[in-house]
Formats: sequence, structure tokens, C-alpha cells
Amino acid sequence: MTIRQVLVGAGLVAALVAGVAAPAGAVGTAGAVGAGCGPAVVVGHGAAATPEGATWDAAHHRFLVGSMVNGTVSEVRPDGTLRTLVDDPAHLVSVIGLHADPARGRVLVADGDLGVGSRSTPASTAHTAGLGAYDLRTGRRLFHADLAAAAADGGPHLANDVAYAPDGTAYVTDTLAPLVYRVTPDGTAGVLVRDPRLAAPAGGIGLNGIVWRDGVLVVGKTDDATLWRIPVDRPAELSRIEVRGADGAGGAGDRFVGLDGMLGRPDGSLLAVTNHLGDDGRDAELTLRSADGWRSAALTAERPLTDTDPTAITAGPGGGVYALSGRLDLLFAGTPGDGFTLRRVG
Repeated sequence: MTIRQVLVGAGLVAALVAGVAAPAGAVGTAGAVGAGCGPAVVVGHGAAATPEGATWDAAHHRFLVGSMVNGTVSEVRPDGTLRTLVDDPAHLVSVIGLHADPARGRVLVADGDLGVGSRSTPASTAHTAGLGAYDLRTGRRLFHADLAAAAADGGPHLANDVAYAPDGTAYVTDTLAPLVYRVTPDGTAGVLVRDPRLAAPAGGIGLNGIVWRDGVLVVGKTDDATLWRIPVDRPAELSRIEVRGADGAGGAGDRFVGLDGMLGRPDGSLLAVTNHLGDDGRDAELTLRSADGWRSAALTAERPLTDTDPTAITAGPGGGVYALSGRLDLLFAGTPGDGFTLRRVG
């Protein structure tokens, strides 16, 4: 599915979700979130919650999920119910990527608008890119950076995913523009990279997932299933990452069709999920490793996933790894559901 197809149906979806309440309701879990190595699966239900992103808040031992429809961030309680943590209607339209930063007591929230939110307007649709930082305990806004304003080009924008460095600097991808933003810990935003090689075709989904790896950003591009390396101290040295199979042979790039969320692991590996929201992908989890600082990478494992259209992969309790399915296929088809799944995949 292309961005254009989503926007064409935005009026229908907006009508369906108009007046939807903030997430609430019951969630079934196979084991409590805090038990042992974590539950095998968390099955959530909340009024049009439709999360695209999820993150593990180790400080409070809970998952946080965003809402594409409500523009909120909610915690998944140990008993499975949802509680709204962040509700900032003055700044957030649709929450896409999010990343807990427990060391600084905050959650970083990427804000965009595909025209499918209850707060969407004709002016904000496909022209919204922001990064908010919110207190992990209270949900209070610490700052909100207008990334579209920092781009200063008047074009289409959509903030998608966020990563952060040890010093607290955040980096955000823009799906509709060939941009990666840099946001300082105090909320000052600027453009790290602006390069035509990162552009998406008209109506296509471009830059998506992003991971910090020892002074290097690894970013994924959905439309052409490529990975890119950005040294943050020398961003002009942007380069495409050559991806090989585990046997060293080339041609592994076709396994990245439908590339979406990514996660860096303590052992230095990188996990990614793919989906078929773009029609040609498949629901899978991939494992990548690099021996040369992510100038190249080897695809060392691939496994199919059982839930439809996973969009994010996150750490979880007990060192586990969880893939998120928020059923965005239903949302984009104009029939948003009220459920999501976080399934342990590692």
C-alpha cells in the first residue's frame, strides 16, 4: 500500500474514527508482563488504539504503545489493561515511532499525519513531522520539536521512527522526504542529512526504521528495501550498506521488501521486521550482523511471523524481544480495529 492509497481513503477513515475515545479496555495476556522472561503474547484491545510503534520501559517494567488514531501513548499494565500516559492534542496527531529513554526518564515520540487520525486535518495531513519528549512517570511534555519547520522546505513530511545516542541526542527519519533529523536533548531540531538517494517515489513509503550503533545510524528505506549507514560526526559520508547472505553471497536485499521497524541488540546484532503493507513484502523477522562498522552486513537469520503486518520490534521483559502487529492493514482499508498483538519472538 502506498502513501497515496492511504491518503485517498483518509476521509473515510477519519469519519470512522471521529469521536473515538482515548484507549481503554481489556487486554488478554499469556502470563503477566512482569513474570519471568515475559509472556509469550500480549493481545491488547483499546478503542482504535492501532499502534504502529511500541517500546519497553525498563524503569517501570511495562510496554508503551502509540496510537495512530488517537495520537496518544498508553502503557500496557501487568493485568493487560491500557492506561493513557501521554495525551498532547496541541502537538500530537498520530503517534508513529516511540522509544523509551529510562536513563533520562522520558519517552521520545515521533509524530506524523497520514490523514487517519481523529486529530487529522487537511492542512496537517502529509505535512506533519515532530518529535516530542514526555516524562515517563507523569506523561508531562518536556519538549516538542517541529521537524517540518526545521526542514524549511514547505514540502510533504512525516516523522516515522526515532533512535537516540548515549548523550541523549535523538535522530528521526522522515518517510516523505529524504531527511534524517537531529534533535538535541533540550529539543533543538536540525537536519542531519538531506540527500536525494534517500527520497521515496511519489506516493511511496521511504525512510522508516532507525537504529544507533556506536556512532553510526543504520536506517531502513521501505520503497527500495535498502539499508543506509550514516556516521553522525560525518553525515556527508552517507553510504548504502551492502547486505549479503549468511554464506557471504550477495543478493540478500530482496529479503528486505516491506522493511519497517528495527532494533539494536546488546550483542551488536540488528533485528528488523518486514510486512506486506506495501503489497509485495511478507511478515518476517530478520537478523543482521556486521563486522566492519555497518559498511556491510550479513543476513544471518530469517523467520516468518504469525501476526499480520508487524511494524515494530522492541525489547521486552527478561531480555526478550517482541514484534508488534497493530493491524494497520485494517486501518488503511477504512475499518480500524481495536486490537494489537505483542508476540515474543526471541
